[in-house]
Amino acid sequence: MQTNILGYPRIGNRRELKKACESFWAGKITEDELFSTGRSIRQQNRILQKEAGIDLIPSNDFSFYDQVLDTTLAVGAIPTRYDCLRDDKLALYFAMARGYQQGEKDITAMEMTKWFDTNYHYIVPEFTKTQAFSLIYNKALEEYKEGREQGIETKPVLPGPVSYLLSGKEKEEGFHRLELLGGCLKRKAASFFSIKFFLKKPPQILLFKPLFHIFMSIYQTHKIWLSLSLNPIIKVK
Repeated sequence: MQTNILGYPRIGNRRELKKACESFWAGKITEDELFSTGRSIRQQNRILQKEAGIDLIPSNDFSFYDQVLDTTLAVGAIPTRYDCLRDDKLALYFAMARGYQQGEKDITAMEMTKWFDTNYHYIVPEFTKTQAFSLIYNKALEEYKEGREQGIETKPVLPGPVSYLLSGKEKEEGFHRLELLGGCLKRKAASFFSIKFFLKKPPQILLFKPLFHIFMSIYQTHKIWLSLSLNPIIKVK
């Protein structure tokens, strides 16, 4: 039997992440210094888990804000009001989470809501009927490679495309956000949701009954795009 956890706290032993983010927002440290803090926390977390005997050490469980926002940026689901910040990925990322006020620019943040019934929050994705998806950066793959460079094999964790779309909201009438799934999987964003590169056993997928038919339709239609080389074990609750 292998030991497995879904993720590891990202705050740091001495709340280094919180301090670094607040210092960056206040202009006291540089972008490189912020990234260095994040990298140090991830490296330490992997070492701690390996020493504790965890077999399936997660990667992509780190975030400077939240994992849903990470996914929004990765797949390019960026509201048009942030177009002026697209050349600065980090400024764009934090603007979506916190808003952006500089000079004559005053851009509102995206909505925040609770993750299910917990006290944790996430930034709600915003979708339009003609929503386009395009891979901006593959954070999951980058952090997986970072672990391998450290000599530690990891198991990337990431929200599936159905979960991601359901976590968001429609910004206009006349469509349901799940209708965007085909476009999401057919575009470059599909490589972010691909899980083939770390699967060693058939994946086990737990579905609530209302989602069963949706998932099966998606799986059969877009099996190539999901890059599943092993048939999943599907359980319905």
